[in-house]
Amino acid sequence: MHVGHRERHLSDRIGWLRAAVLGANDGIVSTASLIVGVAAAHGNHSNILVAGVAGLVAGAMSMATGEYVSVHSQKDTEQVALEQERKELQSNNAAEHKELAAIYVRRGLDPALARQVAEQLMAHDALGAHARDELGIFATQRARPLQAALASAASFTMGAALPIAVAVLSSGTSLIPIVSAASLAFLALLGAVAARAGGAPVAAGAMRVTFWGALAMGMTAGVGSMLGVAP
Repeated sequence: MHVGHRERHLSDRIGWLRAAVLGANDGIVSTASLIVGVAAAHGNHSNILVAGVAGLVAGAMSMATGEYVSVHSQKDTEQVALEQERKELQSNNAAEHKELAAIYVRRGLDPALARQVAEQLMAHDALGAHARDELGIFATQRARPLQAALASAASFTMGAALPIAVAVLSSGTSLIPIVSAASLAFLALLGAVAARAGGAPVAAGAMRVTFWGALAMGMTAGVGSMLGVAP
């Protein structure tokens, strides 16, 4: 008996990949910018590290909270749509059958085949068929608030820890260029890995995050320099 193989597509990674990349990127950019800004304001090494750690904790919690609320709102919307569809299936199954068949006709099936496909799919899983083909809600892309929140917090923490570790090993006038260069290298690597995992062009992914990271650090350093006190 032939057993079909299960294909794994890049779209299966969309949910966790988006949250993980966003968290790590934000962790590196915001923490490195904070460290560079405090250093440009002539803060001492202890102040710089305290600012970096505080930024890590605050940022991780902010990412987790924001991601959870955002994705939970999406989940609530999906549940409302599914509940409405469930009621419609119970109250007027025949109309829902015609509606699903019409969708397949618009996609290229002839009417007789479309009706047959709709009938068989609804016999197997009526709500699942309508969720997928009418509402555009796919199992692999369903909103998972807790997963997204934990992924964002964890990835932000890992991203933020990188410039902090570099700052621990740096001091004096070398801190700003070393932290900046290392953070940009981390961002380029992150962009390349994320692009590779998502099947996108690697060079473009690396350049995109590096550019915005450099802009953020440059602006923060400028503000710190203007508002800082003389050494």
